[in-house]
Amino acid sequence: MTPELVTAIGRLGLADAPVLSAVTAVLSNLVSNVPAVLVLRPFVGQTGDPQHAWLIVAMASTLAGNLTVLGSVANLIVVQLARADGVTIGFWEYFRVGAPLTLLTILLGLWWL
Repeated sequence: MTPELVTAIGRLGLADAPVLSAVTAVLSNLVSNVPAVLVLRPFVGQTGDPQHAWLIVAMASTLAGNLTVLGSVANLIVVQLARADGVTIGFWEYFRVGAPLTLLTILLGLWWL
């Protein structure tokens, strides 16, 4: 991680729960869950309530897997199995369902936490 990237991430306001969950969800879809959590690790400890921040990161990185077909290996397996049975699920077709589902579940998770 470059110093510029660290500075940019630090300015995002990750102490704010909705911002932290959004950044986690986007990052989880860009680089996968584990690398996203590793990138966020130094910033979570600097929030006012690290325990709460870790719960948000866990929730958002898990639920973010529903956003796109590429968001989770399980999604890819289901799409492949469906294709074997003659059902084609495209990226955008999946996204039309995955995006609202992910947004709704993350909002519910934020409310719950």
